[in-house]
Formats: sequence, C-alpha cells, structure tokens
Amino acid sequence: MKNKRILLMGNPNVGKSAVFSRISGVKVNISNYPGSTVEFLEGKVKVDNNDVPIIDVPGTYSLKPTSTAEEVAVNMINNESIIVNVIDSTNLERNLFLTLQILELGLPTIIVLNIWDETKHKGITIDIPKLEKILGVPVVATCGISGEGIKELVEKVPFARTSARIKKMNEHKIWEEIGRIINDVQELTHRHHTLLERIEDLSIQPVSGLFIAAIVLYVSFMIIRTIGEGAINFVFDPLFEKVWMPVVLKINSLFADGSFLQHFFIGNIIDGKIDLGMSFGILTTGIYIPIAAVLPYILSFYLVLGILEDLGYLPRLAVLMDNLMHKLGLHGYAIIPFILGLGCNVPGAMAIRGLEGKREKFIAATLMATAVPCMAQIAMIIGLLGERGGQYLAIVFGTLFIVLIIKGVLMNKFIKGESPEILLEIPPYRIPAFGAVIKKLWVRVSSFLKEAVPFVLIGVAIVNVLYAVGIIDFFSKIFAPVLTYVFGLPKEAISALLVGFLRKDVAVGMLAPLGLSTKQLIIGSTVLALYFPCIATFSVLIKEIGIKDMAKAACLMLITTLIVGGIMNLFL
Repeated sequence: MKNKRILLMGNPNVGKSAVFSRISGVKVNISNYPGSTVEFLEGKVKVDNNDVPIIDVPGTYSLKPTSTAEEVAVNMINNESIIVNVIDSTNLERNLFLTLQILELGLPTIIVLNIWDETKHKGITIDIPKLEKILGVPVVATCGISGEGIKELVEKVPFARTSARIKKMNEHKIWEEIGRIINDVQELTHRHHTLLERIEDLSIQPVSGLFIAAIVLYVSFMIIRTIGEGAINFVFDPLFEKVWMPVVLKINSLFADGSFLQHFFIGNIIDGKIDLGMSFGILTTGIYIPIAAVLPYILSFYLVLGILEDLGYLPRLAVLMDNLMHKLGLHGYAIIPFILGLGCNVPGAMAIRGLEGKREKFIAATLMATAVPCMAQIAMIIGLLGERGGQYLAIVFGTLFIVLIIKGVLMNKFIKGESPEILLEIPPYRIPAFGAVIKKLWVRVSSFLKEAVPFVLIGVAIVNVLYAVGIIDFFSKIFAPVLTYVFGLPKEAISALLVGFLRKDVAVGMLAPLGLSTKQLIIGSTVLALYFPCIATFSVLIKEIGIKDMAKAACLMLITTLIVGGIMNLFL
C-alpha cells in the first residue's frame, strides 16, 4: 500500500460523503484542485497498519467530462490510485456506466454497493457473488449512514484488483453490457410507495413544490436565526466582553493614547471602553467580526445546509428555481449562495466557488452582494422601520428583490456567454446521519476560519491605514453632496456608509439617532443594503472571483445604488 492513494469515485448523490465520513480519520482537509475552485475532501484510512490517503473525488457520471468538476475527477486518476467506486444500489443500471469505464482503466478497483438498506424497501434484490464474478473485482454492500459494511470495505482494500473481463467498449456496447448484467444479477418485486416517496413527488411539482419550498426555507431561517442569535447573545458576546476585552485593554496600556498603533490594533477608546461600533482595531473589530458576529451564523447555516444536503432536498429546490435563475444568467443551483447570503454574506460568497463558469460566478457574486442582505442587517432594518408600519418594510425588501431581478436580467443580456444547463441527479429522501452532518459542519467551519478570517484581518488593516492617511475623510467630503442631493439624506449619514463597509447591521443602527423621516429611513436602509458588501464579504469575494472582477462588481454596485437611491428620493 506504500505510495498508494484511495480515490472514492461515483455519480453525484450516491452517498460518497457518508462513506468517506465513516472510512476516513478524524483529521480531514478541504482543498481546491490546482487551477480550479472545485473542492475535494482528503483524509486518511488505516490499511495494513499504514495510513493511506483517501480522497472524496467530485461526483461524475462519466470519465468523459462535461463540467469542471468532472474534469477534476478524471484528472485525479493516476497509476498510484486504488479506486473505490461507490454505487447507489437502488440505481444499479445508471451507476454501472461509470463502473465499466473505470474498470477499463485497468487499475485496482473495489465496487461499493451503497445505500444497501434501501434495496429491500424498494423491492430490489442484487446477487452480489454473481456481480463480483461478472465484474472481476471485489464487491461490498454498505450503508454509509449506519456504517454497515464499512469495516469489510476497509479490510478488502488490500485485495483490490484489476478486472480481466471488461474490455474497451464504445458507449452503445457499454449499455448493452449493462443490460446483460442487470438481467443476470438484479430482481425487482412489486411494492407500494412510502410516505417519503409521496413527499418526494410533491416537492418536485411546480405548485406543491413551491409551497413545500416556502415552508422548508421559513423553518430553516427560523432555526438559523434562533441558533445564530442565541450563540451571539449567550456565548460569543459574553466571551468577547468578559474574556477577550480585558486582555485587549491590557494590551492597550502599551500604546500611547491617540497614537496610530492604538488605532491600528485597538481602535477608538471612549471613557475607558472600546467602541466596537466605530472601532477598526485588528484585535477588536478584526477579531469580533469573523468570530463573534459571523461565525455563529456560519455554524447554524452550515448545520441546516448539511441536513438539507443529506436529506436530498437541495437538488429539488435547484430544479424548482431553475427557470427563474436562467433569466438571471444562472442555473438553479445558484440559489444556494443566495440562501446562504440571507444568513450571512460570507458563506454565500464562499458558496460561489461551487458554480461552474467565470461569468456565472461574477453574476452570482454581484447579485448576492448587492441585493441579498444578511440576517443581522435584516433584523436591524425590521427594528428600525417595523414600528412605523409593515408597508415600509415591504418597500425596502420589495425594492431589493426588484433590483436583483432587473440587474440579473440586464447582466445576462449584456455579459457575453451562455447560461449553463442544470444537470442534477435527484436523489431519494434519506434520513441524515448525525455523525456525517457534524463532520461536514466541522470541515466547513474549519475552512471558513482558515480562509475568511485572514482576509477580514487584512481588510481591517487596510481600512485602518486609509483612516490614518486621511483617505476616508477625503471620501466623506466627496460623497456628502451625493448623500444630500441624490439620496435626500443628511450629511451626517456618511458615517453610516463608511461603517457599512465594516458592518452593515451596525451601519443601519447608526441611522436611528439621526432623527430621519420615514422616507429617509427607507432610502438609507435600501442604500446601505445595495451600495457595497461588508469587508468580510468583500475580502472573500476577492479570493473567489479575483480583484479585477471584484472591481467591476463594485462599480456596478455603486451605479445601482446611485440610480435606485435617486429614484426612491424622487418618487417616494
């Protein structure tokens, strides 16, 4: 097994991640394949007392790639690979197409019949010894959720072998061979639909599917908001105030009052206390934003997302939204960054890497950062305007939705390129495994901490420098006339716009003491949502789409803000 590595390969939605979670060690790395933004998981498995690398390869239907993810999957194969081909036992015929292509490679292979527990529920019987004889390689039945068969799979890895029976065939011959194999090894018996299967049918129909989607999303957001806000109020804020802030105040004693170093590392000190609302210190805001303000929503969002993924709901939501998203130059699965962005724009920005083309990523990033306010900002807008009437909230959020649609349609029309088609496997509903969900949550949160936090700290440092050299004050004087004459806001609102670059929810809250009219509050809330992403999102988007495209997106955001703010000031 020396110098070997195990590639976990299979179609999308066959339970590879559940098998990987069961078979890999505690330490798992999430990485991007060189030259792409396609992610894969890598861990280790103990085989014959050796730690052998195991990789959860991106799902693919064929070794003739039709997408970036499938191209990455094919490129991972080399002569040192042991291929563990994971098959959905309930869809043997479809899965065998990739299996026969893999066997043609002449590499050591093991076939895993996953989701084995569902075969008996669906009236499917598969003769494993006969299938093993036909294919010429070991075949193991597993259930990734319960762990059934995983031990046997690991024990059989040293006995992986090449197949002498499968020869090079064209696509037509492959399907003929699959037909013969199915006739020899599989039997089907009649059975009635289960409750989950009836819900599956309802959740993909246009009318009932949208109704179910509304319920799922509402319940998801309530769970996310409850967990996120609870974690902030009862865990992270108290820890920050009682544990971290005393340490920061001791560090502050090392700096002279009003010095650049104090502002750079600590921020503003008022009456012996650090003002987080107007502070840009590396050790204060730089730590507070990603850890205390963003991380709780990351935890709750990725927890709910992992459950919905393993349940099998997200592909259905993507298909339901595909027609609308195509009008915006995207395909249905691009709804995921938007959903994540409603909780926190940072995970929404990180989810953009899952989209295929550069054009699609640019459109999704621009729309998400422009017209999808985070949960914290939504809460502040509701608190600010809700007491004056629900109709005013409808104006703000209705405007953002209209902007998202119109801007998406225009970008789709004028940015060269085509909207990709959605090619998704719709898996059956399955009860998520708690261990797999938690492990996936840990991997994603670790990735956020490693990738997003350094960018936030760099961003805060840049803002500090801009303040120190007077550039921020310079921009304040430039944009004050725009604020007054275009948006109809007092010049004092410029401070909210500047803070909005750091934290949108705090910026909305800064409108409260300005004594604004209802019209001004509506315009101010809308402008703050539209004009620019917060520094955490901005930092992550630079990494995801590049500085050049981020600069273009920022220009579009500012133009959109000027037009929409001006129109609202004119007609409200």
